[in-house]
Amino acid sequence: MKRIIKLKQLTGDFAENKDIAKEIRMEKVIPALKKGDDVVFDFAGVAGATQSFIHALISDPIRKLRNVAFDHLIYKNANEDIQKIISIVYRYMQESLEGDTFD
Repeated sequence: MKRIIKLKQLTGDFAENKDIAKEIRMEKVIPALKKGDDVVFDFAGVAGATQSFIHALISDPIRKLRNVAFDHLIYKNANEDIQKIISIVYRYMQESLEGDTFD
């Protein structure tokens, strides 16, 4: 299944509130990923986002669920600036996870 999250309805024209990002992450993203669902972030109508918003939205699912998050998080209608921020957060998370070791 797909869980579509229309961010403009939740953030307005500019996604910057980390508390909203945390709420989306805890109430929608993590439960959907744990069920194996795709999570589609629809950025239609969102002109921009802060790196801290994107980090608060996706870093915890990536840290906790790793490949499930990498495979099931989808970004739709993100403009070039938002795509760059998402890429920065992904690179940062991949680098930070490389040092982790698990038994």
